[in-house]
Amino acid sequence: MTLSVVVPVLNEERNVPEMATRVRKVLDAEAIDWELIFIDDGSTDATPWQLAELNASDARIKAVHLSRNFGHQAAISLGLRAAAGDAVVVMDGDLQDPPEMLPEFLARWREGNDVVYAVRVRRSEGWLKRLSYRVFYRLLTWMSRVDMPLDSGDFSLMSRRVVDVINAMPERTRFMRGMRSWTGFRQTGVAQVRGARHAGDAKYTVRKLIRLALDGFIASSYRPLQLASLFGVAVSLTAMLLAVGLITLKLTHGIPLVGWTSLIVAVLFMGGVQLVSLGILGEYVGRIYEESRGRPTSVVARISGETRLPGPGPQGAAP
Repeated sequence: MTLSVVVPVLNEERNVPEMATRVRKVLDAEAIDWELIFIDDGSTDATPWQLAELNASDARIKAVHLSRNFGHQAAISLGLRAAAGDAVVVMDGDLQDPPEMLPEFLARWREGNDVVYAVRVRRSEGWLKRLSYRVFYRLLTWMSRVDMPLDSGDFSLMSRRVVDVINAMPERTRFMRGMRSWTGFRQTGVAQVRGARHAGDAKYTVRKLIRLALDGFIASSYRPLQLASLFGVAVSLTAMLLAVGLITLKLTHGIPLVGWTSLIVAVLFMGGVQLVSLGILGEYVGRIYEESRGRPTSVVARISGETRLPGPGPQGAAP
């Protein structure tokens, strides 16, 4: 059996050598052939040169260098296409996903599980970020049309048949943990205490986290559209009941229907509802536009080592 470990990196010059050392130490102790594939997502520091040196010293350590930064999910998708193993592990390059958990992943895989994912039982971030993640995962689970485990990120092991199904999915907006759950098959979780970064600063800014959350909501469900419709119906019914009540008061008690302030508030409120609904609709239309263009999710500049990829050039989401 063979194992591929896919690690997307962006300006991780202080983490790449330690990541390679720890993965090699852990997997050399296992009775399995392995490859470590770094996806360099447009790094501008010394990361590309470090990856080239690692490949020169150990052919099992490979690197795919993208022409620019295409995003974390696109890098993972490309890594799955490059991986040749009977099972593929996806993990972050900042060592918040400890390589020392790989033996437990392998043991669960050998038991017959097609997907083994890490469940984050404790995190090292501040309380606001922890609360945001907690709310996000629960909203995502509620909105999704498939069962997605709570508090599980991209750190996971997937069998070859799961990877093949994901690689065959044609969509350009990739949300890997949702796609992984959609495949079905037998899945199980492993508890993880997610520590702090080994070195460097986090690459996911607030803007990128919000974009990832929107991608997760919209890629996993069309419930936001349903919620906008339901909210519009609720507002319309409330307005009708209010109108009937005011007319009744006028006819029965002679109370005049005046109030410039209340009228303006109602108009602004309805305008806000309409704009929010248009914004939700626009997110879906924008993604339809992206899909219709059919552009590749990433462009490979060069490859260090032997992979399943055909070579430098545009790499789409599916073969």
